[in-house]
Parts: sequence; structure tokens; C-alpha cells
Amino acid sequence: MKQRFVWLIKLYIMYIAIFVTQKVAFFYIDRPADAHHTLSDCLASVGHGLLLDVPVAGYLIALPLLATMATAWWPRAVRLRAWATAYLAVVALAASVMFMVDLSLYPFWHFKLDATIFYYMDSPRDALASVSAGYVALRLAVIAAYTALLLWCLRAVTPRLLRPIGRLRHRLAYTLTAIVVTVPLVISIRGGLGESTANIGKVYFSDDEYLNHAAINPCFSLLASLGKAENYGEEFNYFAEDERKSLFEGLYPQTETDTVSLLNTTRPNVLVILMEGFGGQFVEAVSGRKHIAPCYNRLAREGIIFTNCYSNSFRTDRGTVSSLSGYPSFPTQSVMKLPMKSRTLPCIAASLNAEGYHSSFLYGGDINFTNMQSYLRTGGYASITSDVDFSASERKDNPWGVNDDVTFSRLLGMIAAEKAEPWHICFLTLSSHEPWQVPYSRLDEKIPNAFAYTDHCLGAFVDSLRRTPAWQNLLIVCLPDHGYQYPGNITSEQHHHNTMLWTGGAVRQHRVVTTLMNQSDMAATLLGQLRIPHTEYTFSRDVLSTGYTYPFAFFTSKENIGFADSTGHTVYDIIGDKVAEDSTAAGHDPAAATAARVSRSKAILQSFYDDLGRR
Repeated sequence: MKQRFVWLIKLYIMYIAIFVTQKVAFFYIDRPADAHHTLSDCLASVGHGLLLDVPVAGYLIALPLLATMATAWWPRAVRLRAWATAYLAVVALAASVMFMVDLSLYPFWHFKLDATIFYYMDSPRDALASVSAGYVALRLAVIAAYTALLLWCLRAVTPRLLRPIGRLRHRLAYTLTAIVVTVPLVISIRGGLGESTANIGKVYFSDDEYLNHAAINPCFSLLASLGKAENYGEEFNYFAEDERKSLFEGLYPQTETDTVSLLNTTRPNVLVILMEGFGGQFVEAVSGRKHIAPCYNRLAREGIIFTNCYSNSFRTDRGTVSSLSGYPSFPTQSVMKLPMKSRTLPCIAASLNAEGYHSSFLYGGDINFTNMQSYLRTGGYASITSDVDFSASERKDNPWGVNDDVTFSRLLGMIAAEKAEPWHICFLTLSSHEPWQVPYSRLDEKIPNAFAYTDHCLGAFVDSLRRTPAWQNLLIVCLPDHGYQYPGNITSEQHHHNTMLWTGGAVRQHRVVTTLMNQSDMAATLLGQLRIPHTEYTFSRDVLSTGYTYPFAFFTSKENIGFADSTGHTVYDIIGDKVAEDSTAAGHDPAAATAARVSRSKAILQSFYDDLGRR
């Protein structure tokens, strides 16, 4: 019985040792020529990388564990090394190939091995056009030698014979113990007991992208992306290319100049508050329910309120990307969960950093959920504060993490600690989310009360900040990450019809902006006010520019796409292929207006997927 466990432990340690040595090799072979990384940087990458090495090792040890359970009931000795060689050879070859391909491609691609490689398998001649035959031959030879070395190491820790377990009670004891061992094994494969499972973002720890990449296990990176390697450009092909192009042309114009200035300065400190689920139906300032958000309404009367801002989607991961990268949402995909795609996106943090800002992110929840950390680090947020940076007592009252009163207090402290200007902070609230557990009881209804609590925290925060020197040169942008289906009978259009609020000492004067827009337009509109170029934000429009001549909003949910313009709005069921909601303004032909809205929304969806496929 002991012999079997010793073998499994040795084999597991060997797997981890292989991954660690691969990271060290990658760190020193592929690091940029002008890099000044130290041994401590290497050790940090290796240490953080264990969060993905452990799940991969867990997968690889699962079959040997099952094999030892089966052989425990075999009456004779088992020639283990002979039987295990085939499996170990497959593991050695796979680990060697993935490591060498990753090592070879990284200097060209500057991202870790993932399913992108399969996009080029249809044309290997073109894929290899940039390298010589000698380059390929050398790497094939290294793969062969490295595979042989790994196989030798794995066989060396594998005993030749596995002795039989004689007594029945010993067989039962081993089997039951092995079953118990599978519990922590499954937990390690999953990546822990938290909300987030093992994902690439878990190992991101630095604002130096190379150090984050060095921490990633290439086996995990490839396998995790396989199920996401779809040909997105082939989805929702409603029109031939010429017709799609004709319908889409002019909908997302580049608007670089002639922007109406609403600020006192072009270099304010910028605080973006993404308010969890804070839909327009909770805000009286945009014709929502009364008495839920008095603080927000008060701030709307003082600052700039955008009353026709539609959320792009229905989930935080999608809404965050739309807000910070000005990128659309998709019914079937979360771009945040696709590192091979999200790393190609612009981000307001990176745009501001290029102008001398330094950027931070604050969230009271699990920053690894939906691969958020990977997206944020790649996007330019060097400093990230999340649930693990708060005490256990501060996290105990909400299953999602830290309540908003605590995080708003931390945010106030972060602002007070800022010594160098200009700076940018993005803060994602948390408490206005199921199960609606908040330390607040102003309203009787549980759901509105949770939103009222977030509103109360926002008001207290702004009032405190107003009394500090930081207020004078500050722009605060409050924007919902998405809306919420409350009450349950609201329409999809009402669900997505939200608001955006700008306040702070940098705001010149109160203004109401009624222009139709999306939350994804926040990026270009903000950068336009700061006179920062934003051409890379392809689908984000500066709604204050004179070049924004056709205001409309487009939004998606799991089964629907929606389109709103001056003629009305239409929500189209992409599963049932039919109109689900429709409203046409007076003075327009209902049939013609609806048909036009449906055609435009289909062309937009098709164009968005084409763009995602090209990234």
C-alpha cells in the first residue's frame, strides 16, 4: 500500500518540477533583450505560476491514481514501469512539444501558447514562411531529446514492479484512502474552493507583462483555450459581405475633433466607478423609480447626466470590457474569458498611462473570477486591490466579498494616498447583487434596498471627497456595468436603458445629455474630453463630437439583440429568428422602421463577430 502512494507522490513532484524548470528556462531564454529582470523576478513568476502548475499536475496524476486503485485488487505483482511507459511517453511528448512551441513562438507573438496556433494549421507552409528549415530542424531535435529526458525522469521514479496487496482489509483501506485523496485532488484541479476556477488571470501579479507570461503554464494555456477556439467570423452571417458593409458603413464613425468641452481641464484625475447592476429603473433622474437613489439624483442635478446611455450587455465581465475598452458585447461569448482576444483590445488605463497617468483598480470581490485579473493587467492596471487585500472580518457579511461601505472607505484612502498626478482609479462596486445582503434597511423591498445602500455609500463617499483638496481636479464617472431585471416584468429595452453620470471639481457646469449612446461610448467620449487620440477604439463613439450624427444604441443578451434610434426600438430574438419587442415613434411607418432597425442590428452583430474573429 505504501509503495503505491510513494510512487504517486514522486510522480506528482516530478510533474511540478518539470513545470518549474520550464518556467525558469522560458524566463531566461525568451526575456526581452532590454529587460532588467532579476532572480527575484524569476522566483516570483515561478511561485505565482504554481497556481496553474498544480491543476495540470492534478489532471496528469488522476489516471495513475485510478490505476493504483485497480491494481490493489490484482492478486499478482504488476510490471508497472512497462505498463506505464506508454502513458508517460505521451505525457513527456506533449509537455515537450508544448514547451518548445511556446518557447519558439513567444518572441514572434508575445503571448503564450493557446488555440490561436490552430488557426494556422490549415496552411503550415505560410505559417513557417518566416523561419528557415534549419530553425525547424533544430527545434524538432530539441523536442526529441527533451522528450527522451522527460521520459527517463518519469520512468526513474516509477518502480519496476508493483507488489500485490495481500489482505482484503489492506485492499479496502487503500481503496478508501485513495477515494478520499481524490477530494483534494479535484479541488486542486478546479483551482480552489472560491468562486473562480483555475484560469490564466490567477497567475497575473505584475504590471510587467513578460513576468505574467513567464508564470503561465503553456499546457494549461493551450488546453484552457481549446474550447474557445471558434471561428467567430462565421457566426451570425446574415448578409453577403457587400450588403453587410453597406448596412454597417457610417454607424461607428471616427470622431477625433470638434468635441464640446465639458471640463475645466484636459488633465483631471479620473475616477471611474462601475456600479454593479445599477440600472436606470432605479434612478429617478432618468425616469426610474423614486426614492431608491436620492444621492445619485442629487449628483445628477449638479454634474453631467447622460440620460439615454444603454448598457451593452447583461453581465459584469461583458460590461467591464465594454466600459473600459469601448468594445461591444456578444450574445454567445465573454471576451474577458478569452485572453487571446482581450489582450488585443485597447483600454482606457493604457491610453491614460501613455499620457503620464498611473492606473489602479479596486474591487471587493474575487479578481480572478471570469479571468478579470488577466484582462485588467493586460489593459494597464498596475495596482489591483481585491478581496484578498481585506481582512476576514471585512469579508464575512457578503458571500461575494467586501461590502460597498468598506470598499468606498478604502477608495477614499487610496485617493488620499496618491502623491503623483495625474492618476486614474477604476472601482467596481459589489453589494447591489444577489443575494442582496447589505448592512442597511431604509427600504422594505430587499432588492431596491441593496441598490439604495450602494447609493448611500456613493453619496457619503462624494460628500467626504468634496471636503478634500483632491476634489478640485477630479472627474468622477459613474456608470453601471449592466442593468438588472427588476421588476421582473420590465422589457429588455428597459433593462438595458441605464445612465451615466460625470461629477467632480473638474466638471465645468451642470448639463443634461439626452443623446442616445452605449456604455461602450464612454471610452471615446472621456478620451475626447482629455484631447487624447482614440482611433483604436473602433466601436466607441465620442457622443459629444459634432461627428456623431446618427445617435443609436445597440445591446445584447443571451438570446436577443436590441437596437434603438430616433424611430423607436426593436429587440430581436436571435434564437427564434423573430421580433421579440418593438416600438415605433409617431411619424414613422412601423413596418419600414422595424425592418430597418432589424437589418441594422443584424449587420452590427455580424460585423462585431467578424472583428472578433480577426483578433
